[in-house]
Amino acid sequence: MFENFYNEEEGLFPNVNWDNMWVATEETLYMTAIALIFTFIFGVLLGLLLFLTERGQIWQNKVINFITALFVNVFRSIPFIILIVLLIPFTRSLVGTMLGPSAALPALIIGAAPFYARMVQIGLREIDKGVVEASKAMGASNSQIVFKVLLPESMPAIVSGITVTAIALVSYTAMAGVIGAGGLGDLAFRDGFQRNNPDITFVATVIVLIIVFLLQMLGDYLTNKLDKR
Repeated sequence: MFENFYNEEEGLFPNVNWDNMWVATEETLYMTAIALIFTFIFGVLLGLLLFLTERGQIWQNKVINFITALFVNVFRSIPFIILIVLLIPFTRSLVGTMLGPSAALPALIIGAAPFYARMVQIGLREIDKGVVEASKAMGASNSQIVFKVLLPESMPAIVSGITVTAIALVSYTAMAGVIGAGGLGDLAFRDGFQRNNPDITFVATVIVLIIVFLLQMLGDYLTNKLDKR
């Protein structure tokens, strides 16, 4: 394994097509970034809905809470590779194809948003109830409580949660690549595993690890900065 790790003429990993590796890296970053933006939006909305419709909260509603929780629990529990297959008809109607990075986005968002919503809900539950009660006593409206109390107070937890979700999305893109979505997962499986070229699999894995480490570092930095406000 890795017999041709380096040679003087062709340099490091001569069996790796670096142009293809760069394209695959761009596809992985594209899928992760776009899915992360929509996951953040939908996850925060779902998390707020779960929290605010709970018993004793400002929008208490058993029916809406049950429906939202059911949606979150169902899609959070389905293994991602199965979710991709289940969403094939929906993806084809929305994107027009099952191949390419854009075709993976619906499954990535639907798979990650419920997962993140639970993290948002947990972060909101950690807020001291006295802060909310004090805001009500001062005459704050429901919208002011949400946008000026709940979200700012839970922001460190929200950022920490999106960091964990971003890392999960990177692994999801690798799984999506196996069925034709492109990216580093597709390259590692198709050109690395199927063509018996372990160099490609190794390099793709290293790049994925670098992306994950950078996301974790950025998330930790932002969380620590928000905690010190």
